[in-house]
Amino acid sequence: MRDATRRSIETDVPKEAITHFVVTEILPHTTLLRLRLETGRTHQIRVHLHAIDHPVVGDTSYGDGPQYGLERQFLHAARLVFPHPRTGAGVEVTSPLPDELHAALAQARREA
Repeated sequence: MRDATRRSIETDVPKEAITHFVVTEILPHTTLLRLRLETGRTHQIRVHLHAIDHPVVGDTSYGDGPQYGLERQFLHAARLVFPHPRTGAGVEVTSPLPDELHAALAQARREA
């Protein structure tokens, strides 16, 4: 039975979804990526990474579930850029990696 909450790249009516990625660090059992989205489809990052057999760490729907002590997915919006809704001026917001993701990354680096 199909799960209505899941998305897939296997469809007769595909919608354009573009995700660019750069390998930041190769770890013993996973890879740290920096991603840039051109589109904003539901679950886009999760679906694209699942499709290339590199699911998001901690993803219970498209991946292997909890890992590295996380109770969440290892996804973080480090930088968002968008036009201001009233003025159209560019807005850029940044956010450092949260402590729980730093801890998970440290654990992933230690596992050999």
